[in-house]
Amino acid sequence: MSNALALRSASESARWRTVDIVVVALIALAFGVVFYAWSTYVWVWLQPLGTPWEYIISGVWLMPAVVAPLVVRKPGAALFAELVAAIVAVLLGSQWGLDTLLSGFVQGAGAELVFGFAMYRRFGVVVACIAGLGAGVGEAIHDIPIYFATSSGTVQAGIAALEILSGGLVAGIGGWLLVRALRRTGALQAFPADQ
Repeated sequence: MSNALALRSASESARWRTVDIVVVALIALAFGVVFYAWSTYVWVWLQPLGTPWEYIISGVWLMPAVVAPLVVRKPGAALFAELVAAIVAVLLGSQWGLDTLLSGFVQGAGAELVFGFAMYRRFGVVVACIAGLGAGVGEAIHDIPIYFATSSGTVQAGIAALEILSGGLVAGIGGWLLVRALRRTGALQAFPADQ
């Protein structure tokens, strides 16, 4: 009997409510605008530093994949948020065009795997950091063969290392701190993140 109740409880906690869908979409929309502004106004300022150093801030592109699951705590939130944010960035005129969608998918999948391994039951700073690292691995898996296939192994390794590091620090820990700050405002009362 207790196993049946546990399975039912797990099934209900995995079920998406309308408010979950709307909030993840709003998180993604906000980050999609940030993506566009980040690539248009901030990224270009760092390019004179040269590759791979501009990738130290690439974790910003991974944040929806960490923030959305920390808020709604539902399977698929990382992938959903990252894809919707990528769609918004494309609609606003992302300099990477439709490839932004593939990038968003791989980054979201990297974070989704981590939350899945945690069985969507652990949402502390360590899991958030590892999810950010996972999204960074996804970013590196996408970027290296598409944009840096002819670069030296040293440059490729540097880009991958900085993308993964930035994922863990900026998206993971930064995303966790952002959700914690939102919780303090009372904005997350309808979500498990507030408990």
